[in-house]
Parts: sequence; structure tokens; C-alpha cells
Amino acid sequence: MWGGVADRDRALPWTGDTRTMLFSATKGLVALCFLMLHDRGLLDYDAPVATYWPEFAAEGKGGVTVRTLLNHRAGLHGLDRPVSLDDLAHRPDAVAAALAAQRPRWEPGSDQGYHGVTYGMYAQDLFRRLTGETLGVFLAREVAGPLGADVALGVDASAGAPIAITYPSTLSERVLQMVPKALFHTGTEGRVYRDVLLGRDAARAFAHPREVGPRGVNNFNRPEVRALELPWANAHGSARGLCQVYAALAEGGSLDGVRLVGAGALTPLVTRQSWSERDRVLAKPLGWSQGFLKEEDSLFTPGTEGFGHPGAGGALGWCDPTRRLAVGYAPNKMDHRIRALRTLSILKALRSCLDQPGNAASR
Repeated sequence: MWGGVADRDRALPWTGDTRTMLFSATKGLVALCFLMLHDRGLLDYDAPVATYWPEFAAEGKGGVTVRTLLNHRAGLHGLDRPVSLDDLAHRPDAVAAALAAQRPRWEPGSDQGYHGVTYGMYAQDLFRRLTGETLGVFLAREVAGPLGADVALGVDASAGAPIAITYPSTLSERVLQMVPKALFHTGTEGRVYRDVLLGRDAARAFAHPREVGPRGVNNFNRPEVRALELPWANAHGSARGLCQVYAALAEGGSLDGVRLVGAGALTPLVTRQSWSERDRVLAKPLGWSQGFLKEEDSLFTPGTEGFGHPGAGGALGWCDPTRRLAVGYAPNKMDHRIRALRTLSILKALRSCLDQPGNAASR
């Protein structure tokens, strides 16, 4: 199902193959790439990151495991040295040095805080050391190409299906919705907005690169930014393409004869490996398993077995292997909430369909 407008100025309607930026749903695709390396015997989640990246051991990080890093428990949710898009594009060695030199903000493993941006930076450098190539190259060759799934990390906006314009929250939405929540709201958004204003963990997690921080969402529409590999935010794809990837995971690791991972690799993802009743950055209950998000009970799908990753604005790639269920949702109008009501409404309708008589969970 699709509807709406991909580009207001050109009156371009949304179609079944319209691509859009997936924001942090990107992180689920990144987690899949690491899962595939693990399934091939190329990665041990419980090995220290320094096993593969020796410089990472600086500042007391020698014992930080890959699992701890990917599950947002390393205390590395922000960088003391600002990193720009230009650094990421032209000075990757300098970025890697800044990442390795960063001191954790808490004892690694003792707490959890969403590494909203640095997750992608650390993942990219670790992946390069494991494979000699980037996450975007691997995703295209090993996942998107074989499945025929329309997802990519780093895209040429002039090629392929149209890319929808991302529309941030308007000034009136910010004044009428976000400001009152920051001042008076006692729920999740209020806590996060106040932490940003006060320079706490939430502010640190999204401070850099400043060009695509909270005040720079429009810059994600620039062709030169779309072309970069930003493994925390700028995977592009259609909802159908995102769903194809998760359908393979929902079906035990294979889809239409294409095997991504063996069924045994998915077993650890069904349970929560990391959990916090109040994540230090997102100020709500949530956790991760090997980089895939584990949400509150039944928020996205029934029970706690599902995994995947949402993104700002409401994007979502999700699956539940126990029910053979996969979901892909890709909007282009931003939502100021931590979990967009549009997404939750769609999933509520989905659960209603599944609960109808004759629709067994296994179907």
C-alpha cells in the first residue's frame, strides 16, 4: 500500500517503488551485515573489538566486545572531537583515529545509551577492518542484489526510481508540539527534549555531524549527502524493499532461494540481550540484540520476539520469525515523536488483521 506525495514542488505522487531515506532503520540493515559475517565465521560477537581493530583499545576500551558496542552499551554515544561530513567523505583515517581515541562516558557494559550517530561510525570502521570493504558495498552485493530488494547505503539520486523529498517538522509543529513538551511533558518526548536543551546525553548523541543534526534534516535531501555512506541514517529504499530484507529473516534466513543467514543465527535475536527501563539517550524502556532493536512488549508486534529497527519520522523494518511476519514502512514526512503514531496505527491494524478468525499466527 502506498499514497501521498514524494515531491510537493514537482507534484510527484508516491508509487510502489518510490525510495526514501530510512533514517535509523538503516541500523537494522547494518546489524544484518554483521550477522552475516558472524554466520560465516568471520566475526565473534564476544571478542573484544580490539581483536579486529587494535587502536580501539585506547582509553580503557580493550575489553569492550563487539556485542557490547553493537548493543549500545559501550559508553561511546558521542565524540569529544567534532566530526563533519567532509571528514567522513575525505578523511576517514582521521575519523577512525578520533573514534579509537574516545573515552567512554560510563563503564562499558554497565549501562545503555542509544549511540544514535556513533553506532554507524564505529560500525563502518569495524566492518572495514573485518572485510576490507564498506558496509554499503557489502549490502549491495550480498543482500540487496541477490534478493532484488530496493535498499542501498549511499545512492545516486539520478539513477533508479525516484527518491522522495524528506520533509522535517515545520516551525509551527515545533512551536505548538515540541516546545510545550520540552517545557511541561512528563513522558518520553518531554524527557528527551529537555535533555537536548540541557546538553545531556541526548544532546551528545546527535550533536555531530552538525550538518545533519537536529537542525540540519533538510541537508539529507542534498545529492552529495545521499551519496555518502552514513550507516546510522541514510540508507534509502522502498517500503517493499525494506520488507523483503526482513521477510528473509522472518522465513528463517532465506527468501525465494536466497540465503542470507542460517536459521540458527536468528535464534539469539528472539530474546533481549540488552535492556534498560530508561535508556540514557531515548529515556524509555528498550534494548538491543546484536544491533537489532528490541522494543517494549507488543509495541510493534505481539510479544517480545520481534526485532528490527525504527527510524526518525516513523520508518520501520521489522520481523517476527516466530510468526513469519515482516514489516516495511517508509514515510517522508517527519514526526516529532520518538515512536510515530502513524507507524503504531498501521501496526495496530496489522495485529487486528492477524487476530481475525482463520488467520493463524503461522500464516
